[in-house]
Amino acid sequence: MQQGSQGLVELILSSDSFYDFLSAIQFLDSVTSYNTDQIQSLVDLTTELSNTQSDLNSQLSQAETERQNAQDALDSAVAAREALQQQMAEEQAEQEAEAQAALQEAAQSEGQTFQTESGNTTTVEVPQSSSNSSSNSSSSSESVNWQSDKDSFVSQWSARIDAYLAGSPLAGYGSTFAAAAWDYGIDPRLSPAIAAVESSKGLYCAYPHNAWGWGNVSWNSWETAIYAHTAGLASGYGGYLTYAMAQKYCPPNSSAWYSSVAANMAMI
Repeated sequence: MQQGSQGLVELILSSDSFYDFLSAIQFLDSVTSYNTDQIQSLVDLTTELSNTQSDLNSQLSQAETERQNAQDALDSAVAAREALQQQMAEEQAEQEAEAQAALQEAAQSEGQTFQTESGNTTTVEVPQSSSNSSSNSSSSSESVNWQSDKDSFVSQWSARIDAYLAGSPLAGYGSTFAAAAWDYGIDPRLSPAIAAVESSKGLYCAYPHNAWGWGNVSWNSWETAIYAHTAGLASGYGGYLTYAMAQKYCPPNSSAWYSSVAANMAMI
């Protein structure tokens, strides 16, 4: 306060006139006002910077949380995939072991007869290379090329199935079997092979056009029957020959049935 008064007195005494004194006061006022504005601007800038830094910290924290969540999700997905792969590998190994055991059991009674699901009696057949048939038949999807178009697929398999069914009531229906297999995504050899085991390729049917031993079901034509059986194999049995499928299709004699169907599929 005292220093301020002394400064003002010195300013008055040093002024040549009252006009100079007012000019000096105005100058000092403008300087003070300018400095005050600059200080306020600095304060505002500091506040804005602080807020910006706070927002950045918040965004960085959120980004880190999201990154960690994404990493956790990825780790969980990888762990789930590895667990599923392990489970699938174990199930495949188990299925192959069961299939191999079924083939070995069937081989002990090769040439003997067993009752099929249709009630007919047929001879136990064993694939020629039974040591490899378990893996080939249990993974029969690998034996079918799905990379071609439908026309090529039907052309390839219809010729093979027609050759297999030649001389039987189902002769000439190779294209129907192949087209139905394509439409429903099943092994094209499966339905013809089951027909061979259950009814000698349609020769002995308990009900009209029922070559597969499906209860008391009958159909008006072979084409309708083939499509219906193929659809049933896809929806109820997985569409490929496995020992688990044999257990479901022909429970009393699943080993003989599995081996015989596999043997017939190998002929196509």
